[in-house]
Amino acid sequence: MRQTLFLFTLLAAFFGHSQEKYPKDYFRNPLGIPTILAGTFGELRSNHFHSGVDIKTQGREGLKIYAAADGYISRIKVAQFGFGKAIYITHPNGFTTVYAHISKYADKIQEYVKAIQYKKENYETGNLFFKPNQFPIKKGEVIAFSGDTGSSGGPHLHYEIRDTATEHIINPLFFGLNPIDTNPPLFQDLKIYPLNSNARINNKNKSTVISLNSIEKGQYKVGKITASGAIGFGVNVFDRLDKATNKNGIFSLEMLVNGKRFYYHDVETFSFPESKFINLLIDYPHYIKYKKKYQKTYKDDVNKLSIYKDLVNNGKLDILNGLNYNIEIIAKDYKGNASYLKIPIAGTENNTIFMQPADTTAYKIVAKNFYKFTEDNVTVAFPKNTFYEDLYLDFKVDKGVAKIHRPTIPLAKNFTLTFNVSKYSEAEKKQLYIANVKNAKYPRFQYTRKKDSTFYTTTKTLGNYALMSDTHKPKVNVLYFKDNQWISKRKTIKVKISDIGSGIKNYRATLNDEWILMEYNHKKRILTYNFSDKKLVGSKHIFKIVVSDNVGNTNTFSTTFFKKQVN
Repeated sequence: MRQTLFLFTLLAAFFGHSQEKYPKDYFRNPLGIPTILAGTFGELRSNHFHSGVDIKTQGREGLKIYAAADGYISRIKVAQFGFGKAIYITHPNGFTTVYAHISKYADKIQEYVKAIQYKKENYETGNLFFKPNQFPIKKGEVIAFSGDTGSSGGPHLHYEIRDTATEHIINPLFFGLNPIDTNPPLFQDLKIYPLNSNARINNKNKSTVISLNSIEKGQYKVGKITASGAIGFGVNVFDRLDKATNKNGIFSLEMLVNGKRFYYHDVETFSFPESKFINLLIDYPHYIKYKKKYQKTYKDDVNKLSIYKDLVNNGKLDILNGLNYNIEIIAKDYKGNASYLKIPIAGTENNTIFMQPADTTAYKIVAKNFYKFTEDNVTVAFPKNTFYEDLYLDFKVDKGVAKIHRPTIPLAKNFTLTFNVSKYSEAEKKQLYIANVKNAKYPRFQYTRKKDSTFYTTTKTLGNYALMSDTHKPKVNVLYFKDNQWISKRKTIKVKISDIGSGIKNYRATLNDEWILMEYNHKKRILTYNFSDKKLVGSKHIFKIVVSDNVGNTNTFSTTFFKKQVN
């Protein structure tokens, strides 16, 4: 009896401590509408995990955003891409909340930010840091308004909670944010991988995609599979919350082998530096080729993610001849809704029918070493540990195109790509830039550093690169009014800009020879100036804008309009 009571007390203390790890009632909903998510925490994104939750704003912009708790504004950043306009609030309980993609700040904050922008004559502010007494905030105070700025794919609020001291990001649902979710995750496909040259799956040394049979809601199975040697699994799976059609990420993934846990990970928390290892969690080559993400239920030795728990042999199975294995893969969302995938494996002899040919291309890479190769005026340099594992690298230059292996290999670091441009004239050099030419019709500009007879860039993406020439200046088109027109009722000036070559680098607009702030919506390619920024003097005004692309081609546009100050 005493032992039972002691065990009960111990468990109660443990679970009580677990519940107290994150305060459930400290933070309020940052919006004044029901919480419906367009994106979940830890969701698989391109080269990173999603670091917050995306809260739907009913397809609208301008909804009030409330401070989740008392604290002070510790940082503000306005950027063209990424979070767009963002605000960070540090709270006395050791956490920081982040609100991103907002359209504008509350009045006192907006006034401060605009003063900085006009002082710098730049839309982007960089990081602005504040002391606790500069912008104290109360729980429920309006701090901003929802929007679609930065790299947002539509109006929503990106919301994060971070540990202030460590900057580790934590799933906001642990703090009481409570979207409705009664649906289990949905398995789409199963993929099985031979993990060495001796392994076989259905008599082949080749990864195999297996179709699933849906038995009932949350229950899936596949037919019996024969295998031998070291194998691993990957699943294509997503979650769908109530009142939303978005394909969201799952919370946890688990694998049982004959009832014993061999693999488990969840997305409770992670750090920004480790996020790049997502490319080892997923089947990266498959994703690059087909844009479909398979989450692996085994861990590569070089994978430094902290999300794993209770791994047996890193989730890799060694299938023995004559033995049967009942594999069960379990996907759960944060609410505990679960889906189960059952996989029967029969261990067989290694009777090879198909085997992948060995890769023996020209350049042998040992991951821990530095390498530098040159072919036909093109040089590639790979720092130590650029690659996660050893490989044979394919590198050649064909008709001016540097073909650097395949983009299906994830990299841990940037490598440097250098072109010798000594054969070009100075005038030609000015128009040249390095581009990723994966899509020949739409070459993608790479930030190009120019030094005498060499141009170079750094990138983490293998593939095809070439020098491209851009001789076209950007296009500029003022919208909704013409030269010498009265526009007394207009509240804004809108300008559409575009470039068909290297892309827009910068712009500078003036009104009556004074710099004005124009916000750039790069998704619509529209710049907007709000007349409320400056008081107009007189009725005749000259608007001028200078737009440059990434090689220096410039278009200067000027127009005259008439407008009186409206109080």
